[in-house]
Amino acid sequence: MLHGSSASPLTLVCWPGPGRDQQGLLPVPWFFNNNTPPTGIPAEGYQPICQRYQNQYRFASLYHREHRSPLYSAYILSHPDGKRPKSTWMFEPQLAYPTNGSDEMQDPIDTPVDQNLKESQAMDEDYKNSNFTRGHLNPSMHQKIEQDRDATFTLTNIVPQQKGSNSGPWEKLEQEVLKQFKKYCNGIMYVITGVMPYGPDNPDQHLMKHRVSVPEYMWSAYCCTSFKSKLETPDRNAFPTYAAVGRNDHNSTNEFVNGTISKKGYDVKRMSLGELEDILRQRLNGTITLFNGQCNQ
Repeated sequence: MLHGSSASPLTLVCWPGPGRDQQGLLPVPWFFNNNTPPTGIPAEGYQPICQRYQNQYRFASLYHREHRSPLYSAYILSHPDGKRPKSTWMFEPQLAYPTNGSDEMQDPIDTPVDQNLKESQAMDEDYKNSNFTRGHLNPSMHQKIEQDRDATFTLTNIVPQQKGSNSGPWEKLEQEVLKQFKKYCNGIMYVITGVMPYGPDNPDQHLMKHRVSVPEYMWSAYCCTSFKSKLETPDRNAFPTYAAVGRNDHNSTNEFVNGTISKKGYDVKRMSLGELEDILRQRLNGTITLFNGQCNQ
């Protein structure tokens, strides 16, 4: 069940399939700390998605139909037990009007894609012969089992990302977060990774093929619910929360990623959770809280 309107705060409820308990709740940890998604994000235009694959909920996303791009994906991080899957880009029937009754992401090879679906979300053809890569918000290599890694290859989990970012500093950040988790985190690590669109001036200049919104910045934050007491000095500020912002446009200003600009310009700045939330407040025009409860510093 999905909820979201301009008149009320966003909520996200995913009812489970087989394996639910007597109360109809998932018998596994939820995708948000204290079962609470980020608050303070203006609701207009956004559609929460319970990302479902092979009859299981895998992660959650907040999607903007008009932009044809997710604002964020939220997931529980784990170490992969295999390699990166061969990419088959699926689409999301939940976004179409009218829906076809399915809440499972689908493979376009097996299912004809009608115009309603194309209007509601990005298609793989939007990315072909463009200047952008398909940038995961929930990376496949942040997921343990094969089915969870496969589920990240949905078009509602990716954004137009410059190659210099996707295969450069941003990829290094994803690897760093995985190492931090392995080294210091004893409990669940919740991760929310998203984007910041360009400002309101000339938004049409930042569309891929006149359809898909291109983000100016990438951002990510994690919340480790339980961590080892002995932390090395450089890492002491990395727990229980950690955040970062990275350029997706090497011509962007130094507004959020201050410091020395690298040669390629796709810098990533590490920061506190509070600093990231303040940046999101400025860009999204809302009082943003990413994690509820013990992970707030």
